[in-house]
Amino acid sequence: MCLAIPGKLVSIERESDLLMGKVDFGGTARRVCLEHVPDARPGDYLLVHVGFALSRIDEAEAKRVFEFLEEMDQLSELEAPPS
Repeated sequence: MCLAIPGKLVSIERESDLLMGKVDFGGTARRVCLEHVPDARPGDYLLVHVGFALSRIDEAEAKRVFEFLEEMDQLSELEAPPS
């Protein structure tokens, strides 16, 4: 099953011509492409799928989804080293 995981945007940078950001997923940080959410700002919560931020969500929803995924043991991809 493919899931979008909520995370908190920590920082933004431009890499070549791509808008990129560092996103914290409950203590695990990953680099994420922000091209689909160019209005995202540090502190925003995002839904991320395979390294792409797809949408902004509010903090309460992000926490609910993250807790649900944690209960369902669906966060294993965060344990693997980033590629």
